[in-house]
Amino acid sequence: MKLVIIEGIGKVKTVEKYLGKGYKVFATKGHIRDLPEKTLAVNVNHQFEPKYEIIPSKNEVVKDLRELAQKADEIYLCTDPDREGEAISWHIAYVLGIDEDKPVRAVFNEISEKAIKKGLANPRPININLVDAQQARRVLDRLVGYKLSPVLCKKIQNNLSAGRVQSVTLRLVVEREREILNFKPEEYWNFFSLLKSSKDGDIKASLATNNGKKIKVKSAEEVEQIKNALNGNPYVVKKVTKKVAKTHPLPPFITSSMQQDALNKLGMPLATTTKVAQTLYEGVDIKGEGKVALVTYIRTDSTRISPEAQKSAREFIANKYGDKFIPEKPNVYAAKKSAQDAHEAIRPISVERTPESIENKVDKNVYRLYKLIYDRFLASQMSDALYNTVNLEIGCSTYGFKVTGKTPVFPGFTILYAHTQEESDDEHSDKLPVVEEGEVLDFKEYKCEQKFTKPPSRYTEASLVKVMEDKGIGRPATYTPTVTLLFSRKYMELDGKVIKPTDLGCEVTDMLIKYFPEVMDVQFTADMETKLDEIEDGGKVWQRVISDFYYGFEDKIAVAMGDTFSLKKPDELSNVKCEKCGKIMVFKNGKHGRFLACPSFPTCRNTKTLDENGNVVERKVVEPQQSDRKCDKCGKPMVIRNGKYGPFLACSGYPKCKNIVNIPKEDNKIDKPNNSFADDVINLTPPKAGYDDLPPLPGGGFTFTDSDDNPFN
Repeated sequence: MKLVIIEGIGKVKTVEKYLGKGYKVFATKGHIRDLPEKTLAVNVNHQFEPKYEIIPSKNEVVKDLRELAQKADEIYLCTDPDREGEAISWHIAYVLGIDEDKPVRAVFNEISEKAIKKGLANPRPININLVDAQQARRVLDRLVGYKLSPVLCKKIQNNLSAGRVQSVTLRLVVEREREILNFKPEEYWNFFSLLKSSKDGDIKASLATNNGKKIKVKSAEEVEQIKNALNGNPYVVKKVTKKVAKTHPLPPFITSSMQQDALNKLGMPLATTTKVAQTLYEGVDIKGEGKVALVTYIRTDSTRISPEAQKSAREFIANKYGDKFIPEKPNVYAAKKSAQDAHEAIRPISVERTPESIENKVDKNVYRLYKLIYDRFLASQMSDALYNTVNLEIGCSTYGFKVTGKTPVFPGFTILYAHTQEESDDEHSDKLPVVEEGEVLDFKEYKCEQKFTKPPSRYTEASLVKVMEDKGIGRPATYTPTVTLLFSRKYMELDGKVIKPTDLGCEVTDMLIKYFPEVMDVQFTADMETKLDEIEDGGKVWQRVISDFYYGFEDKIAVAMGDTFSLKKPDELSNVKCEKCGKIMVFKNGKHGRFLACPSFPTCRNTKTLDENGNVVERKVVEPQQSDRKCDKCGKPMVIRNGKYGPFLACSGYPKCKNIVNIPKEDNKIDKPNNSFADDVINLTPPKAGYDDLPPLPGGGFTFTDSDDNPFN
């Protein structure tokens, strides 16, 4: 048996279908080892050695993996073709005891029979440079997040977090919001003269110059002054320029451009686009065919496509649209300087599988996104769109006017995929009447429009990803998780389709800039991405990159924690009295929102949940079920309670007696709760609030509170 190990469970059936008998395809469902959550797990005194552990939820996965590996004659590590995928393969090799120099790594950029079999026929050793680049990112992000978060908790409020990429991204959103708030609109006017040629056609000419210099009309008074200067003077055609203009097709999609077009053209949110694109890559259930992968790898910053894909696209275009629609030489698109260029652009696996052929066989969003990817790719290999343009320069008194006419000659790629470019305010595009140089045009009327400058637009999800890409913040695989995390942390929110920072997001940004300007510097973050790329290329040692950053960073942490400056607000009093100790309860912020807490904590641990309107949610009080056992410590009856891990016995003399006893699964002497009371206990939804830093309760006991330490939560 040949064992093929992949990441996504969604690809299993697709890959199995292409490989056939003799192969077993197993999915790890992502990483199997990682840094544990509760500790730093990085030895800063020993070359930043990470202390990996098997992720608790993946224990069964690893167990199954080891059992399959023992039965396998050959093993192929076919995780995704990027840094994360390479690192996952490295961790798999570690838990299976496979030598990292052994050629077991097989990669493919698309889930097709040809690509998979080619990958398996050409295995290679694990690329340690790729692994080191991923490891450097993971360690760096852990150090930054683990060290910064306590500063925020001390200076602002509990349950806050920061990160190397997320915090810089948040800064972009906060600064854009402040640009908008501080923006002061300025008045300006568009000045047009409506003219008529001898051919009986109207021309809307835009004022451009005065005495040969560009002019900007800023007030109604200036408009009247210009009118007075023009009145009675002839409008003479000074120059006529005719030429053929070309519009080039856009390159095939990369991750960020796909997300932006999906939002702009389809109204598809970032998370939806990412999910649907992953489905297109892993395999879509098509009626009558089973699972079929439709597009290449979706996390890429490269516009490159394979020669085979280019050839098939040109042949398809020629057959369907004609030879005029393919350029003499194939279109090639340059990648951005910051691009890793590790994978092809996002494209359909086969151009023969048209969107129309699957429209009624797949989910609507799957069809819509596939059509967008398909059309963009095919259009990228088509001929330019051609236009006849006429530029007129018209003079009147000391003023100069311009107008541009544009008529289509050949549609080229726009027959399939049009990308629009907004016309500027001072330019009129249309078919113009034929005029000659020296011709005098008749004046009809003035067309003047008052305008005001506008502030920069707020980011949408897609445009935020685009600016992250442009500035070198993060990489294709991290764009969506970063934006999603900032929403989940309540640092920013959607207002319709645009993003606004919350007050909390602004406070966090200001605090981090105050103490950690380097970490919050966009260029620093971009430079770090470049260094990670250099690690991948073998040009830098990952421990040196971390070391150069960390020791200065650690000094700043010490300064920040020692500074008394704080934005923490005093507890806000409520009008609710604690029924346990009589104190007035105060508002607190927890992971799940605001709640009420007793100010006598930890002496009194009473808390209350608030609903969306800030009202106290009344808790259902249920009496514990009696058992037939006596407490072996005090002799009082034991009662059945339900905890995180199921029913258990507790002394009814609590809190004086904190005795508890586990109920073994095989113990038949105790009836499992099966009455309405038990249903209430099991289905009771506890308030989602509490102190995050509650200490363990003494003696293993419990309290009837709504804190996160409540064993009944």
